[in-house]
Amino acid sequence: MAVGALAFVACAPRADGTPAVTLPWRPLPAIPPADIVTTPAAGALIPAVVTEPVLNDSDDPAIWIDPADANRSFVIGTDKGDSTGGLYAFRLDGTRDTARTRFPMKRPNNVDIIQGAVFGKDTLDLAVTAERGAMALRVFRLPDMTAIDGGGIPVFDGDAARAPMGVALWTRPSDGAVFAIVGGKGGPSDGYLWQYRLSRDSTGVMRGTRVRAFGSFSGKKEIESIAVDRTLGYVFYGDETVGIRKYHADPDAPDAARELALFATTGFVQDHEGMGIYATSDSTGWLVASDQQGRRLQLFPREGMPGKPHQHPSVVTIPVSAEETDGVEVTSTPLGPRFPNGMVVLMSTNRTFHFYDWRDIAARLPAARRR
Repeated sequence: MAVGALAFVACAPRADGTPAVTLPWRPLPAIPPADIVTTPAAGALIPAVVTEPVLNDSDDPAIWIDPADANRSFVIGTDKGDSTGGLYAFRLDGTRDTARTRFPMKRPNNVDIIQGAVFGKDTLDLAVTAERGAMALRVFRLPDMTAIDGGGIPVFDGDAARAPMGVALWTRPSDGAVFAIVGGKGGPSDGYLWQYRLSRDSTGVMRGTRVRAFGSFSGKKEIESIAVDRTLGYVFYGDETVGIRKYHADPDAPDAARELALFATTGFVQDHEGMGIYATSDSTGWLVASDQQGRRLQLFPREGMPGKPHQHPSVVTIPVSAEETDGVEVTSTPLGPRFPNGMVVLMSTNRTFHFYDWRDIAARLPAARRR
């Protein structure tokens, strides 16, 4: 289908020091309606909202929370088109926000958002995506979605066999250092994930410096899904078909190279996919993971078991309407009257994203742990 003329997005220099950027983002072409969704399994959760579709292949979501008005929060979702992919912005009612959508991109795979990151005297909200076809991380300032990466941060030293897929962000509480943890299409049995410290150069462009390679890999399939418990300081990632692995997020932790846990080794139909953290306090809550081919979520205690912080048994399995979910994002922040206890966003293979009301998920939890 035809694509419209080039639209240049120009941004004036800002007081926070981020550079003026002019990039040839094209307007979106006409997008056909979403593919027909098969009938959900009996007892499956029904989404409160289903977004308008993306052009090619929906994959992974992230949530930006407006600190002034939660109703103006929005979701960024990736479209993995090889040359016509993009980052799509969706309002909480599921409609596309074309002013914040960035198109085209080369197979953006996963995306993550971090808010309140401090760089010198400036505090920024950032969206970072792994642009697989460009072998780079792309960094956008929020909420305006202005690119501030000078065209991209190269990753994996240009090794195309390790094309970037998963990405998760973390701010170290002790010094405010901001990190991006990246997983690729392939990699070694040890050191599969690369961790980069993000910083800005003298012109305000975002750069990345590798600080470590870590993480075991079974060699069975790949590692795409990565989630960071930003308060407790742990990295969780899915070794697909094998289980969920856990490490320290801090590259300078005394036992940073040690695997803390491997769990969820049974009970999944096949792939361990998207994950997110739902916090019920600073130290309690849920790790929400997609059992992709099972069309269901599995929930694990974020804090582990009493006296055993790295023991994470599956507590409940919940069928969902979304199909073959790759990407998951979760927030416990109230997002207006439709999502007063937060929400879960799931990718669905019909090119959409599903927004679920946390209250519907909480109703399936053990009575003592509902919220």
